[in-house]
Amino acid sequence: MTTKTYCWAIIDAIREEMARDDRVLLLGEDVGAAGGAFGASRGLFDTFGPARVRDTPISEEIIVGLGVGAAMTGRRPIVEIMFMDFFGLCLDQIANQAAKTRYLYGGMFSMPLVIRTSVAVEMGIGPHHSQSLESWVGHVPGLKVVMPSTPRDAKGLLKSAIRDEDPVIFIEHLALHRMKEEIEDGEVLIPIGKADIKRPGRDVTVVATGLMVGKALAAAEILAAEGIEIEVIDPRTISPLDIDTILASVAKTNRAIVVTASLKPFGFGSEVAAQIMQHGFFDLDAPVVRLAPPFTPTPFGKGFEDFLNPTADKIVAAVRELLA
Repeated sequence: MTTKTYCWAIIDAIREEMARDDRVLLLGEDVGAAGGAFGASRGLFDTFGPARVRDTPISEEIIVGLGVGAAMTGRRPIVEIMFMDFFGLCLDQIANQAAKTRYLYGGMFSMPLVIRTSVAVEMGIGPHHSQSLESWVGHVPGLKVVMPSTPRDAKGLLKSAIRDEDPVIFIEHLALHRMKEEIEDGEVLIPIGKADIKRPGRDVTVVATGLMVGKALAAAEILAAEGIEIEVIDPRTISPLDIDTILASVAKTNRAIVVTASLKPFGFGSEVAAQIMQHGFFDLDAPVVRLAPPFTPTPFGKGFEDFLNPTADKIVAAVRELLA
């Protein structure tokens, strides 16, 4: 076992896959000699050279378009879009090209493309860099969307994404980049589409994504002192969603709360709540609760973000109210 940060787990995953398969490429802004805007490609340029670790123009549409073309012609590209907020600049390439190629060509082409991107919720950098937009891409058939919350999950899911034959949107949270965890030496593969029970419990099911998983676990510690045991489930994959694991938990606890950093209306939390209500209605003793930021642009300033976003204390209060 070796202790790794979330960021170094990502670097290790890319390095291992590039060494294993010479078709794997890394493309993006400053991913080469600079080591990535957030340091998540350090050392890769020196190891694999400019033919496989290549800086691109500052054009998100071009970056994803390069990836689509490379994937169609036998490569396995990883492309980096610095912030998910910039997806609006390349959404045509993502939603209408990468996602639909296998379907439109009747399976003649696969699309082994990974699009790595970052969200920066609660980092105080304003409305153009602080959005969690997983619902945008989760709504597009043909895309797989993963959102790891721990270093081990980041490594295992990224390796699986690189080996996948379909396009995968890989969402990292910048606030997690320094998170540390022990990861076993050797191969680490985590299947896409399988949720993880981060903490078992009996009283309330809490489904949390990304940064919110840590807050749910912090809330669980507070509630455990009161004799309340919540079950914390991390879907890890936004699409395809492992609803079976969630429903099995709800059948045991009879109550559910969904906690996300994406906005409440039309968000991922709404989809989870709807599926629980549709498929697990008779297991519920109370309506499903959604904890998420309100329908407003993200303001500048971390204090304002903390006021709007779910916190451990807000989760604790929601659990108490649900049980009452």
